[in-house]
Amino acid sequence: MAIEEIKNTVLDGDDERAAGLVQAELDAGTDPVEILDDGLIAAMDEAGRLMTRGEMFIPEILIAADAMKEGLEVLKPHLPVDATGLRGTVVIGSVQGDLHDIGKNLVALMLEGAGFDVVDLGVDVAPEDFVTTASERDADIVGMSALLVTTMPRMDVGVAQIREAGLKARVLLGGAPLTQAYADKAGADGYASDAPRAVALVQELVGQKV
Repeated sequence: MAIEEIKNTVLDGDDERAAGLVQAELDAGTDPVEILDDGLIAAMDEAGRLMTRGEMFIPEILIAADAMKEGLEVLKPHLPVDATGLRGTVVIGSVQGDLHDIGKNLVALMLEGAGFDVVDLGVDVAPEDFVTTASERDADIVGMSALLVTTMPRMDVGVAQIREAGLKARVLLGGAPLTQAYADKAGADGYASDAPRAVALVQELVGQKV
């Protein structure tokens, strides 16, 4: 019941109370991984579902994510070394020539909340930088975002270079002008039209890799 309270507190965006409840559970001897999975991560999973149904919106998601992070800061010292990022590593960024980052930032935030190790390369990311970072971090997923039609061709180049490098990473594309047909043509492994769908697809793709 107490872990359920952590989940609800994160969804309410009460960062101070979330941190306090996490500490209380630790003091009570609760398994830190259980607190992470059933409290903090479960809250952000639920936030994604609520957003998909139109019952939660971006500002509320951001507030919930802040509460999750406060709780995680208390929890981190007590977690096994490999407990954070257990679900996989995601390299994400807006492609070269594109300086838009609101959607990309939301996806990164929700992926972190879902328990992924996220490497955010920012905006205006060259194809070779996706490749290099994915290789160095042994990434499971590379996520490329574009908001401009003129920058979409950089995705094609990025996907091609990842394939040529023989990386294990699967490639996910997203952004307002994109479609599933475009992602298929570019040779990507998936396309998501919004942040909750991106998180669900990453979870699915990583699950397929296990």
